[in-house]
Amino acid sequence: MLDVAVLHESPWPHGEWDDLAARAAQAAIGETPYAEWGAMPATIEIAVRLTSDFEVHTLNRQYRDKDKPTNVLSFPMIQRDLLESVTANSDDGEVLLGDIVLAHGVCETEAIEREVSLADHATHLIVHGVLHLLGYDHMGDAEAEAMEAMEQAAMVRLGLHDPYPVRED
Repeated sequence: MLDVAVLHESPWPHGEWDDLAARAAQAAIGETPYAEWGAMPATIEIAVRLTSDFEVHTLNRQYRDKDKPTNVLSFPMIQRDLLESVTANSDDGEVLLGDIVLAHGVCETEAIEREVSLADHATHLIVHGVLHLLGYDHMGDAEAEAMEAMEQAAMVRLGLHDPYPVRED
């Protein structure tokens, strides 16, 4: 079972963030080899924090040595090589997969630039963040293409926009 807890802080507007985050996380996991986790008795927990640019800036500086805000940060709690056995080795049937943090101002600006709603862009960023929690990355070209394909498939599953459309200049 998947349990997504959302902490909604100012300046994020009121909305259906709990449902949105749960659907995004489920769609992301559904595009990976861990899709069966949704039917397992163990509870897979993900925390999503919707907060300010200032807070994300502070976290980005503290954990990544980058002195600026970013759209999304992911903090995995399990090493990728241990994910295969994570549900079998849980002492209490609960597994904390990790935390995802979104910066309001950066997300809002990007949503406007992409001509999508803030909720739809946040959905994409939660999908992206969940894939990071599962050990996926975009450092090399092949990794980036694989991760983008999973994100695109998850967004299709949700009936939302393609986050990586081919643009003709």
